[in-house]
Amino acid sequence: MRILLSNDDGVHSPGLVALFEGLGGLGVLEVVAPDRDHSGASNALTLSRPLTVEEHPNGFHSVDGTPTDCVHLAVNGLFDQPFDRVVSGINTHANLGDDIIYSGTVAAATEGRHLGLPAIAVSLVNDGHFHYDTAARVVRLLLEDKRALALGPRSILNVNVPDLPWHELSGIQVTRLGHRERAEGAVPMTCPRGKQRYWIGAAGRGGDAGPGTDFHAVREGYVSITPVHVDMTRYEALPGLRDWVDGLEGARGATS
Repeated sequence: MRILLSNDDGVHSPGLVALFEGLGGLGVLEVVAPDRDHSGASNALTLSRPLTVEEHPNGFHSVDGTPTDCVHLAVNGLFDQPFDRVVSGINTHANLGDDIIYSGTVAAATEGRHLGLPAIAVSLVNDGHFHYDTAARVVRLLLEDKRALALGPRSILNVNVPDLPWHELSGIQVTRLGHRERAEGAVPMTCPRGKQRYWIGAAGRGGDAGPGTDFHAVREGYVSITPVHVDMTRYEALPGLRDWVDGLEGARGATS
């Protein structure tokens, strides 16, 4: 088995190193990750300039681009042999609920899926203990199982692991994405040159975070595994939207 590892925290992230070490012996592992932190990059793809790839003494490769760039280059040009799957992480913080819209960790996994490979995004719900080894062990458990898991097209697994020792985990739960409350306001500051600047405000708390959600699972000490479908079409809204569009005055030529 050939596994591509990537992330959004950068090639020197301790979570990436822990993932590489934790999956040792499962097959051929290749690492292609951003040369710096790209948290919040989502699915951005660099199209305005060429990208530089550097190989490090430990065999890891870094790219001066986004997580999506890394997976795209790795699968479509850097290596002669094809990969069997993509694993993105271990992210330094949680990717719960709406976080996945912004997450470069999840984006790296979805890029792998776009290119036809089964993919997992894994994040540590960090409370300051940094039990990356627990998260790596969870991923290894998922990959070692020989049973085929059919998620369907355009789907990945989003895994969030409580920041606990392995023996303190409550178990594993299959969950749906919860939803956060509105983000906190932007934080103004003045730079040394006297100009006004802003920090993006902190993410909102879990508003929809009850039983069955990823928020609830990790709060109770469970590993959360959520199947995520990249097709964002809201199919149940299509009939009503068609009726509404059909009723627009002057739209007959545009909708025929």
